[in-house]
Amino acid sequence: MIYDKYSLSLEGEGWGEGVLSQRLTQNARHLRHHQTDAERKLWKILRGRRFHGWKFRRQVPRGKYIVDFVCLEAHLVIELDGGQHNTPEHIAHDHERTAWLEDNGYRVLRFWNNEVFKNIEGVAAIIEQALSEPPHPSPLPPGERG
Repeated sequence: MIYDKYSLSLEGEGWGEGVLSQRLTQNARHLRHHQTDAERKLWKILRGRRFHGWKFRRQVPRGKYIVDFVCLEAHLVIELDGGQHNTPEHIAHDHERTAWLEDNGYRVLRFWNNEVFKNIEGVAAIIEQALSEPPHPSPLPPGERG
């Protein structure tokens, strides 16, 4: 069984969708209580509709994945990546996640943790710009999927 921050798969375990959903919810709850320093710093800006009135949630299950931050109104996902995401395995996994999210109508912004620490104003400006653009249709029309 794969059970990590990035996704949850119970393939081959003989468990159904209900158990998968329950495990994702438990994992998301754990991640909300054990956020990284970068997640904590960005959450201070996004929480409580502080960011231009947009409501963000953190560590939210979407499909078989748990996304770091999501604005459901804008169909916008924000992912923060540490150095471990720079391996071929994680790069491939992140591409798979992003493709699934985009196929399901979300725009995905990815930032390195060090960007949050060194340039939080620049990160906020990119998020603000993404929120000012109309959201993708949900799901994307045939022919527009990656």
